[in-house]
Amino acid sequence: MDNGRQKNEFNRVLNTLDVLVVAFGAMIGWGWVVASGQWIQTGGVIGAALGFVVGGLMIYFVGLTYAELTTAMPKCGGEQHFSYTAFGPLGSFVCTWALILSYVGVVCFEACSFPTILQYIFPGIQKGYLYTIAGFDVYLSWVLIAVVMALFITYINIRGTKKAAILQTILTITIAVVGIILIAASAFTGTADNVMQHPFVGEDSSSLLFNILKVTIMTPFFLLGFDVIPQAAEEISVPLKRLGGLMVLSIVLAVAFYALIVLAIGAVMTPDQINASIADSGLVTADAMAVAFGSKAMAKVLILGGLCGIVTSWNSFLIGGSRVMYSMAKSNMIPHRFSKLHSKHKTPIAALLLLGGLSVAAPLLGRAMLVWIVDAANFACCIAYCMVAFSFLFIRKRRPEMARPYRVKNGKLVGFAAVIMSGFMVVMYMIPGTNCALTWQEWIIVGGWALLGLLFGIVSKRHYKDKFATGMDEF
Repeated sequence: MDNGRQKNEFNRVLNTLDVLVVAFGAMIGWGWVVASGQWIQTGGVIGAALGFVVGGLMIYFVGLTYAELTTAMPKCGGEQHFSYTAFGPLGSFVCTWALILSYVGVVCFEACSFPTILQYIFPGIQKGYLYTIAGFDVYLSWVLIAVVMALFITYINIRGTKKAAILQTILTITIAVVGIILIAASAFTGTADNVMQHPFVGEDSSSLLFNILKVTIMTPFFLLGFDVIPQAAEEISVPLKRLGGLMVLSIVLAVAFYALIVLAIGAVMTPDQINASIADSGLVTADAMAVAFGSKAMAKVLILGGLCGIVTSWNSFLIGGSRVMYSMAKSNMIPHRFSKLHSKHKTPIAALLLLGGLSVAAPLLGRAMLVWIVDAANFACCIAYCMVAFSFLFIRKRRPEMARPYRVKNGKLVGFAAVIMSGFMVVMYMIPGTNCALTWQEWIIVGGWALLGLLFGIVSKRHYKDKFATGMDEF
């Protein structure tokens, strides 16, 4: 066994508030600003809110399995340990490599989302046309804004997890305040009549339910983030039982936030106003803020909240992705150079530089290419969630004596529910004609990532031989 894996090489700097805002900030992100109109168009106001509640219930069951496993195995790269204990080296590699793809996709997409939303505040920001990719015009100013922000986020993370968490706290509070202002304003200026003009979408009960399901299928992508906590488990200074509760709480808060935002929009805007907003800027939440206060300036205030959401998701997934890579490298599943820690700040600098480099390069590809990456990443995340849920059931059966500081009640029922729900999401991505079916471009990305993982695995196995996947059997 690699004894180096036995001791904690990180600094334990994250407290209770840090843990909550890292997870919550990652989940609420920017989707509530840019995608709310799509949700309402798909399912109606009440239908969209119900879709998020149902989707949130799916993630809640998965989150419960994470909470128990994370507190039982509080090691950096949590999913790698969960799946290794249940399935051995091969299953662990597949689960962890899929998870890294999901984080890479989010980090790269956020790099392009920041300048995209910023241009709504400053319409004349696009300067210096460079080229067009898949219908998207790439401008020098757009690229430079994204690159500078990518370098800043990477720098903050290299300087230390605590500094990243401080930034996360400030921005998450900003997002929450802006969202609460809209929700509160809708209570005074919105009407139930507006909501009842478009509560659901569908001509009959079957189409109505199908449209709600369409919203439900979208929700896992917007609720990614609580799974960042297991990656930073060795940097958390919180009692393990409380840690499990914080993970579950972050999911509940995020689902409530999304559902209330949808209801707030429906209360202050008529269907015609929502459709006009979608056709114009596409930022329905911002336009709802303007209607609620009778001021276009308030729309820009809300967009600033959206910008904060981009940074919180970006920051959280950079933390999570770099720790997963560190854990795989430490166990010799991928090149060992990615296990290098900064001599002073004790952060995985090689992994951070790689992810930071990808986020710097991402804007050069244009937005269309990155949408494909994110869809492929979401599919990969659902695979990882399903494998973690299976791991939960297997470990419950095979290792009943294992200490579980946060023990889930009715574990078998919760585990089966998590497997069925996450497995359903995987299948929906694979069936042509569904709302989440992957395009051929996205299948190329998934296939290419799988081939790269296979190459890494074969090379590492031949190079490290018996040391491949070492240090993973301490649980």
